[in-house]
Amino acid sequence: MSRVQQLSDDLQQAFSAKLQSNVVAHGEITIEVAADDLVDVCTQLRDNQKFGFELLIDCCGVDYSEYGSSEWATDETSSTGFSRGVEPGVNARLRFGDAPRFVSDRKRFAAVYHLLSVANNQRVRVRCYAENDQLPIIPSLIAIWNSINWYEREAFDLYGIMFEGHPDLRRILTDYGFVGHPFRKDFPLVGHVEMRYDPLQQRVVYEPVSIDPRVLVPRVIRNDGADANEAEAAQGSAAENNDA
Repeated sequence: MSRVQQLSDDLQQAFSAKLQSNVVAHGEITIEVAADDLVDVCTQLRDNQKFGFELLIDCCGVDYSEYGSSEWATDETSSTGFSRGVEPGVNARLRFGDAPRFVSDRKRFAAVYHLLSVANNQRVRVRCYAENDQLPIIPSLIAIWNSINWYEREAFDLYGIMFEGHPDLRRILTDYGFVGHPFRKDFPLVGHVEMRYDPLQQRVVYEPVSIDPRVLVPRVIRNDGADANEAEAAQGSAAENNDA
């Protein structure tokens, strides 16, 4: 039995009633814990010598509203190209006033924690979903790993996840007056407002954004002949220049 599988079994034995999921994939362990059990499980993950996860490497937010949905057709990109720009489907391409669509059957928001045990040379990933999609709340783990302070602020800023018990939960990357949470999948790629310096008012002013959301499409070879015609034209032009 591998060390990874042994750790997964030990976690199942220690937290069987509190683990909603325990998956080993690609040599990594991901356990899923309810918000009510998060603090207790993480405390034991740190303090139990069998686990000894004394270091929190990262905490990030996730928006699962479109999990499993993609507008990319990547199976044969060399011959058909990407579908982005052909059949737009993701909420990031919304125009202002459009309603988002949610295709995932799971809860929308989650916090994901990556833990490291230096003593045991092991890693584990912990995922915790917020029960309420409208007001996502997850307990803060700052009393367990103080290094999570800025990570939780970042997840709050970008996803709007509220970490209950955090002593200073405020924005860390965007303006204090910023409206919305830019990593949510229903947030327009170009944002809601744009800023410029007004020489008459002698200050920076904010205005509704004046451009439509768009996604840059990488140049790829397609099977509709358009690129082939362009290539032939380019070759013909190069031949004429060589003859000249």
